[in-house]
Amino acid sequence: MSAILNRRRAAAVLTAALLVPLAACGNDDPKPAASAEPEAANLTVLAASSLTDVFKAAGAAYEKARPGTKVTFSFAGSQELAAQVKQGAPADALVTADTKTMDGLRGETGDARVIAKNRLVIATGKGNPFKIAALRDLADTKVKVVLAAPEVPVGRYSKEILDKQGVTVKPVSQEPNVRAVLSKVELGEADAGLVYKTDSAKSGDKVVAVDIPDAENAVASYPAATLKQSKNPEAAAAFVAWLSSPEAQKILQDAGFQQA
Repeated sequence: MSAILNRRRAAAVLTAALLVPLAACGNDDPKPAASAEPEAANLTVLAASSLTDVFKAAGAAYEKARPGTKVTFSFAGSQELAAQVKQGAPADALVTADTKTMDGLRGETGDARVIAKNRLVIATGKGNPFKIAALRDLADTKVKVVLAAPEVPVGRYSKEILDKQGVTVKPVSQEPNVRAVLSKVELGEADAGLVYKTDSAKSGDKVVAVDIPDAENAVASYPAATLKQSKNPEAAAAFVAWLSSPEAQKILQDAGFQQA
């Protein structure tokens, strides 16, 4: 009998011990697990003109993987984008075609990271009627050359490589961004211009791209950063971080951009 009572007492003690932590759990409010992804948001990204086509593809891929998120791009020359930021234009992130422009906005942005690189080519009219083969051929006064304005990244890169080779060019016009330079050549309003390799690739047979040797070329770097004025800082930071992801890098490199 004593053995039976001892067994019953032991069972009661064990049951009580098991019920204590269950009761404690029931009294606490459950805490939801932290989400690795920020909530869906509408993002506005200011981006350099040379990113127009590839960012449209990248934005579509980003939205598809994050239902409810909308990414709207505003494309312009980097110097125009910088002016918009300084004027307080509502936006969440910025991607420029050079580090100099981004560095000039340090008080307005988060930490910048380079997401891609690019190089210049000579874009000539269809069929390359002037047989342009090198930078020195742009000095021929018979050739109508169009360049980007010197305050534009591609214009600054153009001046850099021409000066390095001692080539003097008198452009028939100086454009506000690389797409405007390319358009002039496509329309036959200029015989040649200096543009990014990725832009010339989008023109198909409208222009002929003449490669510039690496030793004579310039490397364009594309930094991306969040904007401190963003109303969606977490979502903006997630997008900027995603631009360095394997998925985004594949989209950029498939479009001809070089790895950062």
